[in-house]
Amino acid sequence: MTIYLDAVWVLNLLLDLMLLMLTQALSRVYTLKRRLVIGAIVASLIVPATIYYPSAFLNTVYGKLLYSILIILVTFQFTTIRLFLKQLLMFYFVTFSIGGGLFAAHYLLQNPVALSVNGILTFSSGLGDPVSWIFIIIGFPIAFWFTKSRMDKHVVDKIRYDQIYDVTLQIRGIRFSTTGYVDSGNQLVDPLTKKPVIICDESFLQQWFQEDDWIKLKGAFENFDIDKIPVSWEKYIQIVPFHGVEGKSNFLFALKPEELSIRYGEQKIIATKFLVGIQFSTLTKDQSYHCLLHPQIIKLATIHSA
Repeated sequence: MTIYLDAVWVLNLLLDLMLLMLTQALSRVYTLKRRLVIGAIVASLIVPATIYYPSAFLNTVYGKLLYSILIILVTFQFTTIRLFLKQLLMFYFVTFSIGGGLFAAHYLLQNPVALSVNGILTFSSGLGDPVSWIFIIIGFPIAFWFTKSRMDKHVVDKIRYDQIYDVTLQIRGIRFSTTGYVDSGNQLVDPLTKKPVIICDESFLQQWFQEDDWIKLKGAFENFDIDKIPVSWEKYIQIVPFHGVEGKSNFLFALKPEELSIRYGEQKIIATKFLVGIQFSTLTKDQSYHCLLHPQIIKLATIHSA
């Protein structure tokens, strides 16, 4: 029995970790990995508490609500009440979405069901049977993937393509700000790293370069002579192949940045996994923006307090 309870606790720990990871992904709030692990451990501790102290306050609705608040506070750094409530509600949404999906599938199969609700495993048949456990182990990752993919698509669908955004780009520890435009037609992704590629123009990117280095880099691009790339910039330059609208193969010089922050409505979102394609000319005649942002940037970015 003790071994079985240990197995229940370990499985619940893994499920709670996945729930918190999905909560983080959908709310797009940055948190350290060790805080996710600690939060999952705290969440899973309710299993032995529920089993050994079934009449405790922790098993009441109010007790579980307070415990959920504790889980969120441990996992995510508290910044504002609004963001905290968003994380808490997202945690419940994720939990009940996946738990409800598993319940519905089990109901159709007419098997005893095991649910994970509010990070707490409850069983309709004692501690569950082997069929229930196998179903959870297989079904939970599928439900995890389905929920995340649908919510990611929802985020992309909500992107406002008709607005100019204030953006700040950091390369080699140096930051400069400009304006960016989310281009729905920009689907350029580096085939090697799978990172989305944003495009920034000459007038903006020249700020990071000495004049001689920029001339050498431009010459290297025009003649496709990588030996002419300035030595001090070699490790920051990546060549990205792509197909143009006419179907011809082409290439792009791209920079490896550290960070991009975007003022998105009342929020500031930060992206780190992307490349900056170099446009050796201006993007617009009126200079209204200097970056073409990739829609994937919005989906992959994390939200920080503005």
